[in-house]
Amino acid sequence: MRGKSLVFFLPFLLAILGTAPSVTDHFDGKSWWEHVKVLADDNMEGRETGSEGLRKAEAYIVEQVKKDGLQAAGSKDSGGTSFYQPVKFESRQIVEKDSRLALVREEKDQPLVLGEEALFSTRVDLAPEVEAPLVFVGYGLTIPEKNYDDLAGLDLKDKVVVMISGSPADIPPALASHYQSTGERWKALRQAGAIGVIVLPNPAAMDIPWSRMALSRTRPSMALADPQFNETAGEKLVLVFNPAKADLLFAGSGHTFQEIADLAKDRKSLPRFPLSVSVRAKAAVEKKEVESANVIARWQGSDPKLAREYVVLSAHIDHLGIGEPINGDAIYNGAMDNASGSALLLDIAASLKTWPGGCKRSLLFVWVTGEEKGLLGSRYFTANPTVDANSMVANINVDMFLPIVPLKLLTVYGMAESDLGDMARQVAESEGVKVQPDPEPLRNIFIRSDQYNFVRRGIPALAMGVAPTTPEEKQLFQDWLTHRYHAPSDDLNQPVDLAAAGKYEDIVRELLIKIADSPQRPQWKADSFFRRYAAAAGE
Repeated sequence: MRGKSLVFFLPFLLAILGTAPSVTDHFDGKSWWEHVKVLADDNMEGRETGSEGLRKAEAYIVEQVKKDGLQAAGSKDSGGTSFYQPVKFESRQIVEKDSRLALVREEKDQPLVLGEEALFSTRVDLAPEVEAPLVFVGYGLTIPEKNYDDLAGLDLKDKVVVMISGSPADIPPALASHYQSTGERWKALRQAGAIGVIVLPNPAAMDIPWSRMALSRTRPSMALADPQFNETAGEKLVLVFNPAKADLLFAGSGHTFQEIADLAKDRKSLPRFPLSVSVRAKAAVEKKEVESANVIARWQGSDPKLAREYVVLSAHIDHLGIGEPINGDAIYNGAMDNASGSALLLDIAASLKTWPGGCKRSLLFVWVTGEEKGLLGSRYFTANPTVDANSMVANINVDMFLPIVPLKLLTVYGMAESDLGDMARQVAESEGVKVQPDPEPLRNIFIRSDQYNFVRRGIPALAMGVAPTTPEEKQLFQDWLTHRYHAPSDDLNQPVDLAAAGKYEDIVRELLIKIADSPQRPQWKADSFFRRYAAAAGE
């Protein structure tokens, strides 16, 4: 089947290759958009991890980088010929007709409707049956560096904890984001004796409305097949609860969800207390093996010594595939998320042929799979790099940079953590663009994309995005998140500012070359929380 599909796709591929736009000294967004048009076409069927559509998209990428003179780097064999790094997954899909969920109050079941009140998360290996009391644990965070512990003083043995997403305002954003990561959070909860989690999305920071979250509830989740990557061993239940129905949990506790949400909106301290209900869950899960791949290409540096080191430019190529229709459209094309980033890597790779003087360090272009499943492709790559792990000096990650307004202000995620932030500021300002750190720490952007897995291996990293500057532009961004993010309408029929995309590309390329040509490797700031990872890696 795969061979027949690629043969069928070849004429389309060759037609695209034959009409690829020429490269100029400055990007104008047009060549970028041509790549986006290919990667987000309905023909790619939403690029679900492991799907034929994703393989087509990756085949297009490989043909482009071959044409542009990049070398295969899909394995540690420097003379290798493959651009692909295979990655194996376990797919998990809830079987709703055989699953049940209820709250238990005074020994009476109160059934919950899946999709209306709550939904199962299959990102953990759900136990077939769970019944346990509930305890509200506020934000559910344990942060030793700040002597902060939401779990202190609570009896959580064999309990399921209920928490609202977010963090208190006096915790630095990078620290708060790190401890909200799945592995770090579960480490503390498991030590306290908990067996599961019910998450209440913070209404003040919901990128996707509940109605669309519910639509996707039966889509497969995935985990890396190798058990060494399992950070949630022992976690028997994870539910996401509709905030509009949250008072079902708080009834009889002396508290209301509105009280909790009002405090969490302003990142204030939250009360913690046992709830007067238990949860009873039966989860039927269908599992199967899936194989996908990262695509990795190398541009050789010019300096005999520095060329042994790499600056990594990464983007995820996967999206959500085909799902529940919205307004009659079932293909989740992922144009901005993240055909935009994948196209940018292609555009920059092509431009290197005409870049004067080349660059001293080598560049590694990494298109990762499985980002939408929990940053899985980048996690696999950073644990199994196809170059010497110590040779990767920095990572610039490009994910959903949203060129939907003119680029006057650039958000730099991780700006204060390493001197990459200083370099990014210098480059952006040289292009007449101001910079800002993360303006919305509640959304935890720094740990929600692939740069985080590089950070966890001690590699300085950052991500950047176009930022709104007026109330009208801010509303435009909010509308985009509400209506297009993870929806079929993130397609080729949306308005895009090509000039903003081109200027963003100029900034990324200039930053990439600046890092590659710098005599010194980028360094973590002395006060950065993430510096510890570099020490652990033996920097």
